[in-house]
Amino acid sequence: MKSFMANKTPYFFIAPAIILLTMFSILPIFVALIISFTDIDLAGIADWSTISFIGFENYKEVVSDPIFVKSILNTLFYVVFGVPLVIICSLGIALLINFGKARIFKAFRVIFYMPSITNVVAVAVVWSYLYNPQLGLFNYVLKLLDLPAVPWLQDPTMAKVSLIALALWRAIGINMIIFLAALQGIPKTYYEAAQLDGANNWKQLTKITIPLLRYAIFFVSITTMIGWLQFFEEPFVMTNGGPLDGTTSVALFIYRNGFQFSNFGYAAAGSFILFIAIIIITMIQFKLQNKQQDY
Repeated sequence: MKSFMANKTPYFFIAPAIILLTMFSILPIFVALIISFTDIDLAGIADWSTISFIGFENYKEVVSDPIFVKSILNTLFYVVFGVPLVIICSLGIALLINFGKARIFKAFRVIFYMPSITNVVAVAVVWSYLYNPQLGLFNYVLKLLDLPAVPWLQDPTMAKVSLIALALWRAIGINMIIFLAALQGIPKTYYEAAQLDGANNWKQLTKITIPLLRYAIFFVSITTMIGWLQFFEEPFVMTNGGPLDGTTSVALFIYRNGFQFSNFGYAAAGSFILFIAIIIITMIQFKLQNKQQDY
């Protein structure tokens, strides 16, 4: 009896987590999958008899929707420019803080980390005022420098760049902490041996630091990529997808159709396309990482 209970004890500890994961993650995914094959709307929630099974029609309409196609291109823009910037900037700041000798570098940890724990809606509202074309601080500084005003949120391309700048400012902190933890786990004896061999700082960075950070870089790249593929809060609060749907992301497109237009089946189809895209991109990254380990 005791051996039986001992064998079952680990399952009692993990049971709450499994139950919560099943109820609030796995089960809703299957429900959303079923919904994506129907024409359910606001009336269908009140009366299930009005719901019809329409097969892959939602998927066909979503793929051919010009706004959805534009949202995919916008999301790719965010990912292509945002992800490398986050990795490079957070790693660069982590290196400066880790190898900095002055006490001020310890304060920089708090300074750079604070934006990541600040409410995104409040931050977006503040940055909206900073980006204001007439009263904003950024254009005021440009005016002092005798430079022309910039339409930060009025031009589609510039609006995407402005949102990336805000998201970059928020994302640096948490990734900087991850890189700092990885940097402090590197034995100092490696650097001492490299210095005895005459290696300069650049050689130490490229031959010791970066290779030993490959797992941290991989983790940050995966999480950052998934986050930018689900880019939502900044365009929702600051531009609402405008101008001319120039900042509409896939996540904002799904929200708009699901919660504003009540086309739940249509939105669910779009969400599963995004879900599949995230899985494919993540698997590709894992495959590339495994190939690098083989070499």
